[in-house]
Amino acid sequence: MKIESYSFGRIVIEDREYRSDVIVFHNRVKSGWWRLEGHSLHEKDLDEILADRPSVLIVGKGAVGMMRIPRETESLLEKHGIVLIALRTGAAVEEYNKHSGDPKVIGAFHLTC
Repeated sequence: MKIESYSFGRIVIEDREYRSDVIVFHNRVKSGWWRLEGHSLHEKDLDEILADRPSVLIVGKGAVGMMRIPRETESLLEKHGIVLIALRTGAAVEEYNKHSGDPKVIGAFHLTC
């Protein structure tokens, strides 16, 4: 799946607009992605992602990078052999599009702050 555009609070994927945080799997988009704590990515927030067994997780941390990723979350991804790429959402979208044809790459994007 290719991301066509991103701007603060808005992302367009495969001609469909989303206005809430999303997880982009190789064959579907989960909209309305909400985390245990809005600006922190916790281990519990990864259940659906881990079930898909990606090799890479690209995280958009928000337009200015407000979402943080605790060390425990990073450790869990490492334990599962998942490479974490965490960037401001604009840069994360660009990075995701470089890998969009790879079914083992998942993108999780915080669209605001």
